[in-house]
Amino acid sequence: MGKIAFLFPGQGSQTVGMGQALAQSEQTVSETFKKADEVLGESLSKLIFEGPQDKLTLTTNAQPALLTTSIAILRYFSRFGIKPDFTAGHSLGEYSALVASDAISFEDAVYAVRKRGELMEEAVPNGEGTMAAVLGMDREKLQDVTETVSAGGSAVQLANLNCPGQIVISGSRKGVEEASAQAKEAGAKRVIPLDVSGPFHSSLMKPAAERFESVLDTVTLKDASIPVIGNVTAEPITEAAEIKKRLIEQLYSPVLWEDSVTKMLELGVDTFVEIGPGKVLSGLVKKVNRSARTFAIYDAETCAAAVAALKEEEE
Repeated sequence: MGKIAFLFPGQGSQTVGMGQALAQSEQTVSETFKKADEVLGESLSKLIFEGPQDKLTLTTNAQPALLTTSIAILRYFSRFGIKPDFTAGHSLGEYSALVASDAISFEDAVYAVRKRGELMEEAVPNGEGTMAAVLGMDREKLQDVTETVSAGGSAVQLANLNCPGQIVISGSRKGVEEASAQAKEAGAKRVIPLDVSGPFHSSLMKPAAERFESVLDTVTLKDASIPVIGNVTAEPITEAAEIKKRLIEQLYSPVLWEDSVTKMLELGVDTFVEIGPGKVLSGLVKKVNRSARTFAIYDAETCAAAVAALKEEEE
């Protein structure tokens, strides 16, 4: 039997009502939401379950909300005894992966990602930075475009390398607009401006990263019991010191998601279980390798189906 990786979604997957049905029927799930409320000193769970969506989507809310929902679902799924060989998460999702790998407590992670969201929001005045998804262009060509534009004085860089033909660029508004226009001229199929509040995973986030280091100084990071495939390196990491270093770098470095999936496949993973709202990552895995098996677990029904399929194999 091949190896299993647990994947955790990042910002953009949040929806009002996520995790609510499970919280109503499962104590471990409802307790996870209550614990997040306690840590933050506010009713995050009410916002998650009732909205409004625009408030939930704010970076400072979306980050702890997604982490909490993912870990609540993970705790429900964990009772069925299926264990991963690796974990990974997309950007913010890396914190859920670290909780799943015992490298950080859930409480410390909720606190850290709330602060991370605040610092990311504050790093660049609203409207001065942005992001765009570039479809149907290979990374070397797009890298050339962003380097040319940045050299001309408008900061822009590759931010999320999601799967073949889907790359997000990030930087100053002017840089992203210029790079978008040049990418189209150079043969990109489509360029879609993203509705984000800042230029995440770009050099403009370096001030936030510097301040975030002092936040990480206040939480406990331990060696991971299950290797985490990091966004910054697309390599397995387990040592606490390296985890901390990469979490700081992650704020201004590209998310090497395609490379991370490729690395897990090389390490013998053939089953990817996405835990948390939505199924964005399952779709990206399929675009990297069509024959990989994926499960997206976001409620009791999807959990039952995945457990049935995975348990059948063990017999």
